[in-house]
Amino acid sequence: MKPVRSEQEFQNLVRRLELALDASLIGVWEHDVSEDALIWDEQMFRLYGRDDPGGPVEASLWSNAIHPDDLSGARADFASAVAAKGDYSSQYRVLLPDGAIRHLRSRAHYFEENGHGIFIGAEWDVTADVLLNRELATQKQIAELRAAELAETAARVEHAADHDYLTGLPNRRFFDRRLAEISVIPEAGKLALLHIGLDRFSAVNDIIGHDAGDRLLKASAAALTKILPENAFLARIGGDEFAVLIRNFSSLDYVRKFADQLVESLKRPVWHSEGVINITASVGVACAQSGKAANLLAESDIALMRAKKNGRNRADFFSAQMKAQINGERRLADQFIRGLERGEFQPFYQAQVDARTRSIVGVEALARWYHPKRGLIGPGEFLSTAASLGMLDALDAAILRQTLTDRKAWARSGVRPPRVAVNVSAARLSDPSLINNLKGLDIEPGTLSFELLETIFLDDLEDGMLANVSALKAMSIDVEVDDFGSGHASIIGLMKLKPRRLKIDRRLVMPITTSREQKRLLRSIVDIAKALGIEVVAEGVETQEHAKLLTRLGCDVLQGYAIAYPASSADMLTALSGTPAEAPFMAAARS
Repeated sequence: MKPVRSEQEFQNLVRRLELALDASLIGVWEHDVSEDALIWDEQMFRLYGRDDPGGPVEASLWSNAIHPDDLSGARADFASAVAAKGDYSSQYRVLLPDGAIRHLRSRAHYFEENGHGIFIGAEWDVTADVLLNRELATQKQIAELRAAELAETAARVEHAADHDYLTGLPNRRFFDRRLAEISVIPEAGKLALLHIGLDRFSAVNDIIGHDAGDRLLKASAAALTKILPENAFLARIGGDEFAVLIRNFSSLDYVRKFADQLVESLKRPVWHSEGVINITASVGVACAQSGKAANLLAESDIALMRAKKNGRNRADFFSAQMKAQINGERRLADQFIRGLERGEFQPFYQAQVDARTRSIVGVEALARWYHPKRGLIGPGEFLSTAASLGMLDALDAAILRQTLTDRKAWARSGVRPPRVAVNVSAARLSDPSLINNLKGLDIEPGTLSFELLETIFLDDLEDGMLANVSALKAMSIDVEVDDFGSGHASIIGLMKLKPRRLKIDRRLVMPITTSREQKRLLRSIVDIAKALGIEVVAEGVETQEHAKLLTRLGCDVLQGYAIAYPASSADMLTALSGTPAEAPFMAAARS
C-alpha cells in the first residue's frame, strides 16, 4: 500500500510543477464548456500579450486573439473535441496587441466534474519551430527546383552531346553508338547503311555563304526525315554528310529503290536570300547481316567515294571489287607522296620544231614517274591522284626544279638549250609565294615558258593569278595557253591574258586531214592568233601529212609523235648535240 502524501509534499510538488512550467514557458488553461468560461495562468496571459485581470475570463478573449484566417479551424478543432468528449489538439496564430504574430500549439484533456464538461490543457509558443519548418520547406523547395534544373540541364547537355545543333538530327557520336548496339542484335536482321554526301557543298559555303549552306543542310535534313521509313535511323555524321541505317529490310531491291528516292528527294531547289540553290547528292550503300556489320560505315564510305567519282547525283553499292580498287588508289596515293619526297618524278622532254625548218625551237617537260617496282609510269596513271591529293602544284614545282637542273647540264655539255615549257596548275598560279620562289631558282631570262590550261584562266582570272602572270612576264618567263579549244576562252580572254603562244588542242588537230570543217576551224584559230600577235603551236601532230597541212595553215611550231617522242634528259641531250642518228625518238630527223 502506497504511503499517503502529506500536504507539504503536495505543496512542494505543485511548486516544482510551477517552476517547470515557468521555465518551459508553457501556459496552462481550463475551459468550463458548460459556462463557456476560461481560467488562464500567468504564462497564458504572457503568451497572448495580455495583462492578467485576475480570475476567470470570457472565452471571447481567446477567440478574439486568434488570427482571422485560423479562427474557423481552431473553433472546429475545439467543437470536434467537445462533441467527442475527447482530447483537444490545435495550432493557430494569435495577434498580439503590438501587431506581432505568434504561433501557438494547444493540447487538452476532457473530463467531467459535477455535471460540467471541462478541458484542462496547455499552450506553448511554437513560432520558432514554425518559422524553422517554413524555412526548411522553402530550402527544400529551392533544393528540389535546383535538382530539377540540374536534371533538365543534364538532359539538355546529354541531348546536345548526341544531336546536331543545326538540324536537330542525331550526330556521329549517337550514330556510332546506335550502329554498335544494333550490329550485335540478331533480331536486327539484315542491315543497310546509306551514306549520303551533298555534291559540291563546299562551293555553296565559299561562293554564296555559310548562311546559305546552313539553310541547305536544314532543308536536306527535313527532306530526308520526310521519307524515312519506320525501321530506319537518320543522323548527320559530318559537315555535308548524312547516314540512314535500315534494319531488317526485305530485299536489296527495296534498298536500291530507297537509295534512288534519297537522291531524288535532295534534288529539290532551296530558296535563300540571294535566290535558289540547286544541288545534288550522292549515296554510298553497304549491306550486312547483323553481327557482321563492323565495317558497314567504312564500306558505305567507299561506295560514296565511288558514286562521286562516277559523276555524282547517283547511288552506288559497295562491292569487294570496289574495295580492292579503292585500296589500290589509296596505295597509289601513299606511293605518290613518298615518290615525290624521294625524287622519283622526273621530266621527259618532247621536242617542238619550227614548222618550216624542222629545227628544234623548244621542248615541253612532261612528268614521268620512275616507280621502284613498276618502272616508268606515264602521267595518265598519277595525275588524277596528284589532283585528288591537292599536290599538282608540288608536282609542277618538282618537275620545274629538275628541268632547270637538266637544262644547265645540257649547257655544260656544250649545247645551246632551247626554250623549255613546263605546266603550271591553277593552285600554283594562285600561290602568292610563287614569284619569290621562282626568283630563288636562278632562271635565265627568255629560257622558260609556263603552260596554263585554258580551263584555268577562261575570262575571269582572279586578281592573284593576274598579278602572278604579270610578274612572270616581267621576269621574261613566257606564258602559253595549253589545250586551246578544250575550254571556253574568248577572244577577250586572250586579249586580257596576252599569252606569248597558244597550243591548239590535239582533238582539233587530229581531224584536219579528213574534215574540211575542222580545217576551216583551225585556220580561223590561227588567223585570230596572228591578229593578236600570238604564236601558234600545234600539238598532237601524228603524221607527216598533219605536219605539212598544219604548216600550210600557218602554224609556227609543231609537236607530236610525228616529230618526236618524249625522251629522257640524256636522250634529249643527244638530239640537241646534233646527232639525230643516235636519237631515234626524233621522227622529224628521219623525214
